[in-house]
Amino acid sequence: MIKLVECLRRLPRLSHQEFLDYWHDVHGPLVVSLAKDLRMGRYVQCHGIAHPVHEVIRKSHNSLEPFDGVAEVWFPSREAMEPTYSTPAMREANRKLREDEARFLDWPRCVVFFTEERVMRP
Repeated sequence: MIKLVECLRRLPRLSHQEFLDYWHDVHGPLVVSLAKDLRMGRYVQCHGIAHPVHEVIRKSHNSLEPFDGVAEVWFPSREAMEPTYSTPAMREANRKLREDEARFLDWPRCVVFFTEERVMRP
């Protein structure tokens, strides 16, 4: 299983809740509608939540401010993931996603990477 992991930060003009609402209610359904064209399997949104212990952990690790959320896009194989821009339908789907993401994501402050999942405890 290959995953595209996107650690997301919102545009400064949006509150955390506005970001979560847009991501869930507008962008999420758009991603789902384009899943077949993008050859993606599962799509998961992990919404950041506030909790008092978070700041304690952050300070003890000397880490950066938290992300607003994490998106996981699952692909069944490397072969399914690799041709992401190889067909007109894929290019158009990616264009639509990038256009929408400009409405709520602060891309220069986000992190994107691919992972290969290795389950340690099912």
